[in-house]
Amino acid sequence: MLTVYMYPSCTSCRKTKKWLCTNNIEFHERHLFRETPTREELLHLLSLTTEGIDEILATRSQSFKQLGENVEEWPLSKVVELLVKEPRLLRRPIVTDGKRLVVGYNPSALKNIAKKYRRICVS
Repeated sequence: MLTVYMYPSCTSCRKTKKWLCTNNIEFHERHLFRETPTREELLHLLSLTTEGIDEILATRSQSFKQLGENVEEWPLSKVVELLVKEPRLLRRPIVTDGKRLVVGYNPSALKNIAKKYRRICVS
């Protein structure tokens, strides 16, 4: 099943959820701030990226700018620990089937990852 890490107030998250429901795709919704990904989950998500930490790190967010540090120079373990403590630093939504990853609202990528998860979706 697809897992969607999202935040209800996020426009891209709402668009992604609507796309999944409109296309009858079964998914498990995880509230990014209430059910923060664990260290192990983040490491797994990172293993699915093509661009590494840059793909899931919200570098344009206010939270990131307030850090005032060059996170890119940090060791991976320190960045992952920061993301566990501060999930607002993650780009949203993050959609995964455990083998592939879609970050942000991207209908063409969602179509590719969601093919085998069709069902009737209740919103």
